[in-house]
Amino acid sequence: MPDNTMSNIKWSVFLEDVLVCSLSAYGGPEAHVGIFLDQLVAKKKYLEEEELIELVGLCSILPGPTSTQTIVATGYKVGGPLLAFYTMLVWALPVLIIMTVLSFLYQFLDAKSLSPKVLRYIGPMAVGFIVLAAYRIGRKVLIDKVTVSLFALSAIITYLIRDPWIFPVVLVLGGAVGIISSKEKNLWNRVNLQPPWIYLGTFIAIAIGTIILTMLWDIKILKIFESFYRYGYLVFGGGQVVVPVMYSELVEINQYMTSQEFLTGYGLVQGLPGPMFSFSAYAGGMAMRDNGTFWQVLAAAAGGIGIFLPGLLLIYFVYPVWENMKKIRGIKVSLKGINAVAGGLITVSAIILMNKNGYELDYVAVTILTIILLYLKKIPAPLIVIGVLLLGFVI
Repeated sequence: MPDNTMSNIKWSVFLEDVLVCSLSAYGGPEAHVGIFLDQLVAKKKYLEEEELIELVGLCSILPGPTSTQTIVATGYKVGGPLLAFYTMLVWALPVLIIMTVLSFLYQFLDAKSLSPKVLRYIGPMAVGFIVLAAYRIGRKVLIDKVTVSLFALSAIITYLIRDPWIFPVVLVLGGAVGIISSKEKNLWNRVNLQPPWIYLGTFIAIAIGTIILTMLWDIKILKIFESFYRYGYLVFGGGQVVVPVMYSELVEINQYMTSQEFLTGYGLVQGLPGPMFSFSAYAGGMAMRDNGTFWQVLAAAAGGIGIFLPGLLLIYFVYPVWENMKKIRGIKVSLKGINAVAGGLITVSAIILMNKNGYELDYVAVTILTIILLYLKKIPAPLIVIGVLLLGFVI
């Protein structure tokens, strides 16, 4: 239920502030939290700084997009589940629409008789984003021998085995190792949660139901929804973590798009505000581009809805009992192993994508330059994307 102290807040005003956050949020979950602190805490005081940090902690231990779940949980605090749903729409819809339009980019280039080579430097740039993400996550998660071992083993295993099932397996094993290696006691202390089970039931029913349906019927749009729904509940953290999972299934196994087309979409989303999971609209649209405009837009919608829905349902399930859930130490302890594995997945995805992209001198130069500019934080990501696009046209 909404916080009683929030009952006098106009929903329209709150949603305007959410839109401001959406249009200002560049740079991934960490940068998004900075926007939330400024807009929702310092300026509008919808919650205290400590409350926001706690929500970030909650969403970090849940599968799904961390920053999206954080702002949706804030909407839940202010106005309950309905406002949380509106918050999700206002936060994610602008960039989802843009990425849906960008899924038609290759058809546009073909219609205008422009060579797709004008986009050739977007891929190397995207690799730069992923390499730096792997480095930054590695610095955070590699804290002892256990995390280093999990990081290395997950990278090796997922490099050798590219099937989609391997990703959830190593993530679950990482969490289990994190718990087993912990020296803390009373990890599973009993607390009285009384959660709204209907949301967890819906979450599980959709997960199992879509898997069964895709096994029974070979319907492409259904397979796309099932894939993205699965990405939404198997990934912890930001959009970078889902890249190796998506790439393996969408490019290598189902061949919905080429490596270059995948990297183009991932690179373009770096220049847009809002959640990085919006890449799902581009990928979904690309998967159905040969079936006509209607099906391409529908597939983009299926990708967007599929990847965000699990996180929304989990927030509905968990947020009402968050105060008691925070007392269960085992949940937080498991993150040590899960995050180490996620770091390994991102690292190996950077290696694989670099191999697929090629090592031509100009490609390597663009990748290195992207890493340097992002690391030094001298030039915002959107300007890097625009610059690389212009470079492709000029050269």
